Amino acid sequence: MKYEVYCDESCWEALFNKDSHEFVVLGGIWICADNRNDIKAYIKGLKQKYNIHGELKWNRVCPSTFELYKELISYFFDNDFIRFRSICIKASEVNNTMFNGGNGELGFYKFYFQLLNKWITGDNTYSIFIDHKINGNQHRIQDLGRYLGYTSIANIAQIQALPSEESLLIQFADILTGVVATSFNNNIKSKAKLDVISLIKKKLGHDIQATNPSEPKFNVFRINLRRGW
Repeated sequence: MKYEVYCDESCWEALFNKDSHEFVVLGGIWICADNRNDIKAYIKGLKQKYNIHGELKWNRVCPSTFELYKELISYFFDNDFIRFRSICIKASEVNNTMFNGGNGELGFYKFYFQLLNKWITGDNTYSIFIDHKINGNQHRIQDLGRYLGYTSIANIAQIQALPSEESLLIQFADILTGVVATSFNNNIKSKAKLDVISLIKKKLGHDIQATNPSEPKFNVFRINLRRGW
């Protein structure tokens, strides 16, 4: 099978400034490649319906856009061909000096590896797209793809950084990742965002929290770094 993965992150600056947020969250949506065009068409139609011309982003959820995001969340839960996985990192537990040679950027991409590798399985083929960032090491993305290839029999067909404004599916990942980050950091101030989170809780049947590793739809991995790494 051919799969595509679209990734984003929320509160990532806490890896470098630990006072900014308690938790950093990286998240990604997994889709069957055959469903890509249908998903994109649905999102484009939703934007047209609500007359939204810019990016869809978690930080743009507000009363005037709530119905759009409500429909998008329902679409996610109603369709088995879209899955979401996230990794939550407590910033105070990250020790870049001890484990990453003082390089926070290296640590950041190690966490991306942890997000991706558990769902890179079998002899499937994966194309991975990550929100674009300017890195000190220009080979970070390619190195990530190579290490994922070393640890799986799956084929990593491509791994690429894209600006989020060019990818509706990275925008989709941004929304779900933002939901998890807001919930773990307990900084819900917007009623519209609170309503979106309440909808997701209702769909899940429980709070937004760390899940069993085998959770197939909305997977939240709370990594434990207290023993080092």
